[in-house]
Amino acid sequence: MKIPVFISCPTSLSPSQEAARTVIIRQLDNNDLEARAVNRSDYTTELPLREVLLIARSLLGWDNSGFRAVPRERWIEKARSSCKRAGQHINSISTPWNHLESGILFGLHLPTLVFREDGITGGIFEVGVSDVFIHPMQPPHIKGAAKDALRQVFQRWAGRVREH
Repeated sequence: MKIPVFISCPTSLSPSQEAARTVIIRQLDNNDLEARAVNRSDYTTELPLREVLLIARSLLGWDNSGFRAVPRERWIEKARSSCKRAGQHINSISTPWNHLESGILFGLHLPTLVFREDGITGGIFEVGVSDVFIHPMQPPHIKGAAKDALRQVFQRWAGRVREH
């Protein structure tokens, strides 16, 4: 039986981001871990944040994948304004859900693994905010020594998940 872990990741991804997400999902599968996420494996019957908490209470670990958000019209202007003040480009922000879900899961003291695309900063993706190393997002066709290193990262994290 696979161990469930929460994957914090935007629902809408570009094709290259979806390919990078698939690399992560394969690593989870190779370590007998099952990816769980609101609106991917679990669909909301409660308010979304409550659903995250309900799912999180039954988990043993979590992975936060910081992809550049594919902006939605209703928050794009607010994001542009915020990014200009921070000196960032609109494409280098993560979804706010990454941070909301991270706060809930961090508060539950679950073993954590964080990946981020180039240019993603702030919140959980800021160096020193949590006690975990922030890994760069891996390319979809990872090979050789880089693939072995990624496999080792997941094996160590899976070991911590099993101990929890």
